[in-house]
Amino acid sequence: MPDSIDASEQMVEGWTKQLQQTAARYQAMAERMQGQTVTERSKDGAVEVTVDAKGLLKNLVLADSAAGKKMADVSAEVMRLVQRAQARIPELLQQAAAETVGGDQTTETLVADAQRTFPAPPAEEEGQSEPDRVRRFLPEDAEEPGTTAPPAPPRSAAPPTPPQPPQQQRRRRSSSDDDDDFGGSILS
Repeated sequence: MPDSIDASEQMVEGWTKQLQQTAARYQAMAERMQGQTVTERSKDGAVEVTVDAKGLLKNLVLADSAAGKKMADVSAEVMRLVQRAQARIPELLQQAAAETVGGDQTTETLVADAQRTFPAPPAEEEGQSEPDRVRRFLPEDAEEPGTTAPPAPPRSAAPPTPPQPPQQQRRRRSSSDDDDDFGGSILS
């Protein structure tokens, strides 16, 4: 019987050491991922974004050349670059896992989850520009394609003031109302 107990203790000690080593490797992977960032830059260099390993935007740099562009185009470029940077996170996770933990079912699950969270952006076509359909703010912008809208009247510098809501008339208090105020008038 003593041999059986000694063997069981050795087996438990082996499992404990193995779990501690595995936990240390996963901790090393987590620490490595903690400091990772991904930076993406637009082709013309006007926009640069940096995201951390969680996919959060950590830095945004707009060059002076971005000032001459439409803000809708600049914001679309920022979002496209953020998505492109986030899509590289699973690759970083896979590399960190290979160097610290190795390939196992848990790391495969972590990488697959990261790929679902940060999918690859849609493929870009050369010379493709963002359609101007995102700019639908004014009623005249809502016209159906193919119809011609009458020209918009020139806009004045000051926006028109909105109509004022009707004023509610206040009810005048009668002398009998004084009796209803917590026990009567304070002057009596």
